Amino acid sequence: MVSGIHHITAITRKIQANVDFYVGFLGLRLVKRTAGYEDADQLHLIYGDAAASPGSLVTFLAWEDGSPGRVGLGQPAEIALAIKPEAIGFWLTRALTQNIATSGPAQEFGEPVLRLKDPDGIIVKLVGEADVDGPAPHVTKDIAAADAVQRIRGATIFSEKPAETAAFIAGHFGYRTVAAANGITRLSGEAADVLDIRDASGFWTSAPGTGTIDHVALRAPDRSAVEALADRLASEGAGETNVHDRKYFYSLYVREPGGALLEYATDGPGMTVDEPLEALGEKLFVPRHFRAEPEDVRARLPQFSLPGEERMSERDLPFVHRVHRPETPDGAAIVLLHGTGGNEASLLPFGTKLAPDAVLLSPRGRSLDEGYPRFFRRLTVTTFDQRDIADEAEAFAAFMEGANAAYGLDPDRTLFVGYSNGANMIGAIMLLHPGIIRNAVLLRGMNVLETVPEADLSGANVLMLTGRSDPYGAYAGELEAHLKAAGASVENRLLAAGHDIGPADLEAARAYRERILG
Repeated sequence: MVSGIHHITAITRKIQANVDFYVGFLGLRLVKRTAGYEDADQLHLIYGDAAASPGSLVTFLAWEDGSPGRVGLGQPAEIALAIKPEAIGFWLTRALTQNIATSGPAQEFGEPVLRLKDPDGIIVKLVGEADVDGPAPHVTKDIAAADAVQRIRGATIFSEKPAETAAFIAGHFGYRTVAAANGITRLSGEAADVLDIRDASGFWTSAPGTGTIDHVALRAPDRSAVEALADRLASEGAGETNVHDRKYFYSLYVREPGGALLEYATDGPGMTVDEPLEALGEKLFVPRHFRAEPEDVRARLPQFSLPGEERMSERDLPFVHRVHRPETPDGAAIVLLHGTGGNEASLLPFGTKLAPDAVLLSPRGRSLDEGYPRFFRRLTVTTFDQRDIADEAEAFAAFMEGANAAYGLDPDRTLFVGYSNGANMIGAIMLLHPGIIRNAVLLRGMNVLETVPEADLSGANVLMLTGRSDPYGAYAGELEAHLKAAGASVENRLLAAGHDIGPADLEAARAYRERILG
């Protein structure tokens, strides 16, 4: 076991673009996909060499709604990947032909360096390292072993206390100073990778967010070494440390004196603990400590396609939305409208249970109520902003017109499912824009229109599921009456429930869907 970098973790907002860059362009292998260990609804992707070797791993936490971060003091700022020096020309040509912006090659510490930016703006350096031979370079159909990324070469850390940062890393992680130039102190581990400590005095402070590097993880020989370091750091008063079992490795987190987050992670048990080497990265794993239903978590996480796989790109439409593609689509679709405080992922688990083989389309409401997304504003708990309802209903009608064309949805085989505010929105859209919604399940719906226009809803099918003890249940009958008066076929069932939804709602909705759509 030698000291060196175990992995580097960064934050992305652009999932598909991230995969296309690191797998499609750089040729790394996707070796693991998991839900986040701190947040089950956060996708975590791990790229590496063909064997998922420690020292080759670059990982990304997905923050689709995250604010852009700011690179600055107390933060890793660059990822350096080692290639053979003679491969610089290959990568320069590849970048030019694939419209990847580059700068260089330039010399840094005597090595040729080609600088790139990933889709989130993170600087990725391809460094021509003399005599480098990675343990298992990942070869693709258009990247040969001689040109492939060999391993991680290093990372850059911005510090306003560069001497203290360097001393801390050297004292605790087996690095030593090997060079200094242009305000950068270069440290090297026994694995011959490097950490460049840049004197960034006078720089602005960093801000976490998308497009930034979260931490650099350094290699530990075993669990006892991690625990020994935790004890030593505590005795030195080095600040808060957190020790975790991440299944694939055991590690601790600590901040060096300049503020950058470092991790100390064991090589074992490694990425093959739950997948064979030949199948790495094919399945999504959900950490058990959340005690969540794995299928529910999977449904809420964003989907993506590897290069060469069939994909459904999300289109630029009036509502932020999520599209969930089943493995074996049956030609049907479910459109899910969340309630107050929900978002485009909230009802996806309900949708996958309701129709496992249907395409799911789940938009996010654009109005806010105390910071929470809604599909229209309310004035009191039973009165609503009529202008906002009309405007958002019109926008939603345009959204569905675009979504039907973009995703190939058949309106006759599409079921709209709304909960609370989402159900109310569906009812309003049906009355304001007849024909947009032909089949609907309204969970805890009520009428929100003060003036109901004449509408022809003949041929429309609606199931209303009302909670017997729901405080808003008394208002459901008015919506039922308006829909029936417009010609819709409406069933309004009372369930032994309140305003929340549960298994009885799912069972009733599933039976209804099968009856009207087959």
